[in-house]
Amino acid sequence: MGAGDPFDFVGDNDGDVGVLFIHGFTGSPYEMRYLGEAFARGGTAVRGLLLPGHGTSFDDLERTRWADWVGAVDREAEAMSRRCRRVAVIGQSLGGLLALHHAARHPELAAVASLAAPLWLGGLSGRAARWLTGPLGRRIRRIPKLGGPDVRDRRARAAIPSFGAIPTRALGELLALMPIVEAALPRLVPPLLVLHARRDHTAPVACAGRIAALATRARDRRVRILDRSFHLIAIDVERDLVAAEAIEFVRRHAGSPGESSCVM
Repeated sequence: MGAGDPFDFVGDNDGDVGVLFIHGFTGSPYEMRYLGEAFARGGTAVRGLLLPGHGTSFDDLERTRWADWVGAVDREAEAMSRRCRRVAVIGQSLGGLLALHHAARHPELAAVASLAAPLWLGGLSGRAARWLTGPLGRRIRRIPKLGGPDVRDRRARAAIPSFGAIPTRALGELLALMPIVEAALPRLVPPLLVLHARRDHTAPVACAGRIAALATRARDRRVRILDRSFHLIAIDVERDLVAAEAIEFVRRHAGSPGESSCVM
């Protein structure tokens, strides 16, 4: 199994709770593996999917549309719901957007967790994204990833599988998805956990407050802002804190692992 491959763990003890993990834009399931393994050690069934267009080639990602990502999450969540009594969805960055989008359409979810989901891109990156996906910028096919992934932990940044360039067309799909998710948040019913880093250079920390403020129908809402991490918080310097928060939130709303009704 490669570092960026999908993962599927039963855990040390069978349980009736399943958690679907969704990685970020140009990333891979590696971003969610540490968190998935932490859940599995507690007996929870976990699945880390590979989003369409990722893990293969630049050209594949360039051809991918946001509806392809949504469709993949829907299919994986439906498959897990056939195996497990209760299902939670956790996503990071683009994966967080997709988790929120799915939760807004599926009130039966046990819980949803958004890790550093961007409702907008701020500062220079936001201005560059808008220009590059506009009429003039469409002449530019790719943007190099200068400095690599937005991770403070040097070892994690060196190990993470990720594309070295961003297709501007796929970036446009990410930007198109943001307002769709924002508009859907008032319909979100499942318990909602929002984790975000104050020093995130990709998704402004204000996105966390906006997500929580719009999700007024959620059965529970918890927001935690991290002080030391950058964008990819599930593998950054506060990853153990992220794992503890997510595990406790899902445990509280989905229940502790018990007699198995989860068929792997």
